[in-house]
Amino acid sequence: MASTILSARLSRGVTGVAVAGAGVGLYYVYMRNVVHADSGAPRQIFGSGPAFVSLELESTQSVNHNTKRLRFKFPEPDAVSGLTLTSALLTYSWPKGSTFPVLRPYTPINSLDEPGALELLVKRYPNGKQSTHLHSLQPGDSLRFVTRIPGYGWEPNKHSEIVLIAGGAGITPAYQLIRGILQNPDDHTKITLVFGVNTDSDLLLRKEFEDYEARFPSRFNVTYTVSHPSENSPFRRGYVTKELLKEVAPHSNDCKVFVCGPPPMENALVGSRRQPGILEELGYRKDQIHKF
Repeated sequence: MASTILSARLSRGVTGVAVAGAGVGLYYVYMRNVVHADSGAPRQIFGSGPAFVSLELESTQSVNHNTKRLRFKFPEPDAVSGLTLTSALLTYSWPKGSTFPVLRPYTPINSLDEPGALELLVKRYPNGKQSTHLHSLQPGDSLRFVTRIPGYGWEPNKHSEIVLIAGGAGITPAYQLIRGILQNPDDHTKITLVFGVNTDSDLLLRKEFEDYEARFPSRFNVTYTVSHPSENSPFRRGYVTKELLKEVAPHSNDCKVFVCGPPPMENALVGSRRQPGILEELGYRKDQIHKF
């Protein structure tokens, strides 16, 4: 009897906290919309604080065997994301058959100041509840976005050059930063991208990178490495190794290195408190390395 009463009280308590939290969040969103309406400026969907916004899927495009490009439209056609470079978004859903709701971060890949919409590049994993749910969405369906997740505080020309090391779906934050830098005429940062994948078809956004190489030959350089390339593949065979980075990555004191990929790759590159990673072995200081 006592345990039943305690459970009931705990349940009421948790529910009360959830309702109160939702109330605070909705009030915040309401006040932010009031300020936006008074200012006359385009609404920033994720300008600051929680968003609690549900966005409708406008279109979906299959990129390869397990990746889709999803475009979500904003409530107003002139609204902008309000995000800064290296930001991600926390998504929320309750997939069919799931006991609990699922929260997962994703990085927008379209221009952050593009009005009216945002785009996600989503790789579906065999046991990925959220990625499977997102791949099942059809135009007209909606996805809830909880809040933005700020990343590295990027400033134009903060570093003379950067190295971006990406593995698989970890290419999205790297691409967002590359796009933001190269679209800004006041930012002259040089960029080296090292992109490792399993197969040729996993080289996402390759057309975009080829375009950047053609337009910015002195500022943007990309190296692909494929662990299981197809027959007669034009790409280098292998993984992101110490030897590869020693060959293609710059090593100046001002260089900043960004890493995003599967945990084994990140661990090998960044290391731990007890054991230095490949980047430290190559002479990069810890303050030069940032994990997305």
